[in-house]
Amino acid sequence: MNLPRFKFPLFLVICLLLGLTSTSIQAQDTQEDRQVNAGVPQPSFWSQLRYGGGIGLSFGSGYFSGTLAPAAIYPFNRKFAAGVGLNFTYEDFSDNYSSTVVGGSLLGLYNPIPELQLSAEFEQLYVDRSYDARIPLADESYWYPGLFLGVGYGSRNVSVGIRYDVLYNSRRSIYNNAWVPFVRVFF
Repeated sequence: MNLPRFKFPLFLVICLLLGLTSTSIQAQDTQEDRQVNAGVPQPSFWSQLRYGGGIGLSFGSGYFSGTLAPAAIYPFNRKFAAGVGLNFTYEDFSDNYSSTVVGGSLLGLYNPIPELQLSAEFEQLYVDRSYDARIPLADESYWYPGLFLGVGYGSRNVSVGIRYDVLYNSRRSIYNNAWVPFVRVFF
């Protein structure tokens, strides 16, 4: 049986929306708990932030690629967290092609159970591609949005999974495919 391509991302959106609904109910329970424990000092916003991100390095004969992508998330409770990230990538291929990518992202994470992580991430990237004069392609600079829905397995500070870009455009995306694996680490 062949399912249309949009059913899997639609399933993830529904799961995230159901998770956000249950999270708001839990947030109300937390507020009631805080009223009962009014004399107990609450941790500050800054002490609850979790930092992490990604780093990548690839090189070979005439090729270099480097990525630095720091991120921070705030856990609202045990199930829901949200945050921001930055991205800087530089790529050079034997003086024939170079690319600089700079941007940021907004990230929402939902854990219906501790091991399962559902995510939604909006990424906005500025892409600058330059080609050598011998290559018959025009240089280009443009903004590229991505909206990723993902699912992963998490254990403590690390989660591994796959995400799908529902706005994927094969001509303009910096990714080769709409399906992109990920590893997230937050401390």
